[in-house]
Amino acid sequence: MDPLRIGLWGGSYGGYLTALGLARDSDLFAAGVDFHGVHDWSWRGMMRGPEDWGIEGKEKLRMAYLSSPAANLEFWTSPVLFIHGDDDRNVDFIQTTDLVQRLRKLGRAHVETLIFPDEVHDFLLWRNWYRAYLRASEFFDRFLIKQEKTSHR
Repeated sequence: MDPLRIGLWGGSYGGYLTALGLARDSDLFAAGVDFHGVHDWSWRGMMRGPEDWGIEGKEKLRMAYLSSPAANLEFWTSPVLFIHGDDDRNVDFIQTTDLVQRLRKLGRAHVETLIFPDEVHDFLLWRNWYRAYLRASEFFDRFLIKQEKTSHR
């Protein structure tokens, strides 16, 4: 396995897993693309209330945070592209804006964003899905090392 050629990507819970993989083990991944992922589960409990996910009380909030990418940012070095609609009602848009600011402040990872104004969690417009996947492909083309073809005689 060549970590210089492995990209990690996903949307929603897959975005959470992408961010978690990059935060906890950037050495395994050359780059990642996170579509509208959750980055701090404790915010979910605090912002939406315990009736949303049952995250209430200090211990559950602490465990929710420790289960989040935000808890491991000091290990994150892989380049990342965040893609999110700013009217997402499933994953609060602040999940992305906060993590972007934190990563940029640390300055150890290249960070890019693609934000769709007035777009929801499952993008409604085909052109936004198209732009998102095109941008993700271009991002991986830039950050994944391509192995040169060699002829075998």
